[in-house]
Amino acid sequence: MSHENLEKQDSRVKAESFLKISSQFMLGDLVTEQPHPVTSDLSRQSVEDLPLALELLKSIDLEMLKVLESKLPEVAVLASEIRDTLSTGGNIYMSGCGSTGRLSLALETIWRNVHPETEMKDRVIGFMAGGDLALIKAVEAFEDYTAYGARQLMDLGFGENDLLLAITEGGETSFVIGTAWQAAEVSKRKPYFLYCNPDEILRARVERSREVIESDRIRKMNLTVGPMGISGSTRMQATTVQMLAAGLALFYNDPDSIRDSFKKMRDLYSAFDIRLLAPFTEEESGIYNRGDYLFYESGEKFAITILTDTTERAPTFSLYPFENQQDREKDNFNPCLCYLVLPEATDSPQGYRMLLGRDPRTVEWPELNGAINTARLYGHDFSRNIVELRQSYLKDAGHYTFTILERGEVIALELGENRLNLDLTGIDVLSQHIVLKMLLNIHSTLVMGRLGRYEGNLMTWLRSSNNKLIDRTIRYARILLHGKGFNADYEEVCYACFAEMETIRPDQPIVLHTVKRVIEERGIKD
Repeated sequence: MSHENLEKQDSRVKAESFLKISSQFMLGDLVTEQPHPVTSDLSRQSVEDLPLALELLKSIDLEMLKVLESKLPEVAVLASEIRDTLSTGGNIYMSGCGSTGRLSLALETIWRNVHPETEMKDRVIGFMAGGDLALIKAVEAFEDYTAYGARQLMDLGFGENDLLLAITEGGETSFVIGTAWQAAEVSKRKPYFLYCNPDEILRARVERSREVIESDRIRKMNLTVGPMGISGSTRMQATTVQMLAAGLALFYNDPDSIRDSFKKMRDLYSAFDIRLLAPFTEEESGIYNRGDYLFYESGEKFAITILTDTTERAPTFSLYPFENQQDREKDNFNPCLCYLVLPEATDSPQGYRMLLGRDPRTVEWPELNGAINTARLYGHDFSRNIVELRQSYLKDAGHYTFTILERGEVIALELGENRLNLDLTGIDVLSQHIVLKMLLNIHSTLVMGRLGRYEGNLMTWLRSSNNKLIDRTIRYARILLHGKGFNADYEEVCYACFAEMETIRPDQPIVLHTVKRVIEERGIKD
């Protein structure tokens, strides 16, 4: 049997295995997976009418904030539960996966900055599927297992007086659901489950979600905000609303202070002229189109939010992730387009202490053979040393710096000749991070649009790294095939998708390759 035929056989076996369980991951009916009607032409607008594209994405954020305003009474109830937990010696845990995992880690970091006192700084623990290394680079398939969530929670010392906030954008992530059930079993305090899809759809489509929603052992906070600015890109509005809801409950004690903080942030963001980002978006996309590279330079305060945005570009748009310096001699060593640098950090461990406000917490399970442990994490170096390191193996490319630094109540942005001071006077630290997150999400999404990394508002360059994203790849390929006049069923596209997954590189568009394969295979049959 030829190597090509063997690969085809292997991919068919894998596709058949997926099809047996695919009903658990067919999530196309979920609101968070739907294309947003406002951004249907976003890829073209990002190139031809950038100010309009900026305004459209901001308008979706503002709609999201309206939804959250209606949920503030529920946030106040959660805040009361958090206060009671902390006052009686319990700790607050937050679990997530991917974007929600990063928001959990970000909220812990902000908490540590606001509460540096010894007796409080360790009372909030955020974690994500795959541990702290997943903050930097997606840990494939970890989110597909409820047992992993339960195990990580217990590894962190969760106990009977502790409170868990289990946070999932879609409401269906197995890892997060596993943490919720484990917390319900261990603690006298009912865990909270935060999610962004309508109950009736989740009940009908996802059995594991239905069980959580209908259980009286788990409290629910539904934060459905509609489709994302880019189809399925839950790093945007879904994660923002969840981070803000959980953050307000963490940092405030009563309904009045929660509402006051929210309104100050909303009013400031509403008044900001989003078109001021246009020169930065044009400049950054131009750097990449020339084949050059970028450093995002940050101080300690906002590093976690800047890192989150730059990290999430890789799985969302099929970019190479932050390279690990331990892989320098490997054939598959490839640089990412941009890299975070903390110039005040002298080495990698110090960089993580600045980033997280603590030493890293990684998953050290023996069966993983060190794949995501602390030693591996330190290979992703965000200290000042990364500048010289990257310049040493990218000698023929230009290197530019996008500086985002705190200067009093102002966040100063500098890139090339472009300067912008974001005056954040009057809003709290949480709100400052939220505003910066929304601005960076909009900016990076439109940079990627100018690089051709999506069509309309459809993610064509996503990475099929778990079952949920495999289903998304298949669904989006079917949409594009339909647009080309082909009526392809789920199974046919699934086989093509798995065949492409055998050879595709991380920086190639799996959706477009799958579409091409389906068409070519039909041509051969004809």
